[in-house]
Amino acid sequence: MSLLTVGSVAFDAIETPFGKTDKIIGGAGTYIAFASSYFQPSQNIVSVVGEDFPKEMIAKLESRGVNVEGLQVKEGEKTFFWSGKYHNDMNTRDTLVTELNVLEHFDPIIPASYQGAEYVLLGNLSPQVQSTVIERLTERPKLVAMDTMNFWMDIAMDDLKKTLTMVDVLIINDEEARQLSGEYSLVRAARVIRDMGPKYLIIKKGEHGALLFHGDKIFSAPALPLEEVFDPTGAGDTFAGGFMGYIASTDDYSFENMKRAIIAGSALASFCVEKFGTEKLENLTKEEVDARIEEFVRLTNFDMVHTVG
Repeated sequence: MSLLTVGSVAFDAIETPFGKTDKIIGGAGTYIAFASSYFQPSQNIVSVVGEDFPKEMIAKLESRGVNVEGLQVKEGEKTFFWSGKYHNDMNTRDTLVTELNVLEHFDPIIPASYQGAEYVLLGNLSPQVQSTVIERLTERPKLVAMDTMNFWMDIAMDDLKKTLTMVDVLIINDEEARQLSGEYSLVRAARVIRDMGPKYLIIKKGEHGALLFHGDKIFSAPALPLEEVFDPTGAGDTFAGGFMGYIASTDDYSFENMKRAIIAGSALASFCVEKFGTEKLENLTKEEVDARIEEFVRLTNFDMVHTVG
């Protein structure tokens, strides 16, 4: 099954309590592509970079089975750049620099070879770009998932609400869920958000795992306790990529299989935070990924013998 990903391919500069980097490869689309490639060997990406983006990284994406026909390279322009500094708790960060560059006027072009994609993941971009992608698809995919953030809720809520009516799955964190819904309780927030359009809602809770909502069903997934977290940048995008890569590879978007997909996404995200940028994601083995998924399974697999009464 084919997976179409739309998201930024970019440069980041990151500072955490564990160290800092100069300009390295980042962007939602990049994290998603690397993560999903471990489950979905054939995928298509739509994005844009400047002429300063290294050709060897594009080649590395191709080596992971990513079709880059939809990756526009703008001559004479620069790639999107973001710089941030994380606080000691690693859950909060300050944005130091944002240079939109080629993303400022990004027009997502869908190559003819991408049409007919069964699964679509819209990474964190402007909701107007996200809806444009859906409108340019000649066939309705089996499942469309999207990510967004509080920035778009602040400046483009009307466009965001329009896009939400066009997707099946929304993937956001707990803070964003509360802002979007106006509810503090995540159960109430989920009900309000699903009334906006998405049938499925995934709420990421960082080091506390993730929640999946559909109808009257709720699934709570754990996060893997890690000794060290070097860089949380891209963890949410990696989670989404692993989730949709698993769904596309199994061609099953039932609630039960989404539970498995959340564990798959969580496993990839747990690798992501162990190194700066995409470094850890670029060269994992199948055995490493399978072993990490098994660790998640063991976290919640237990027998209940005694009952009260």
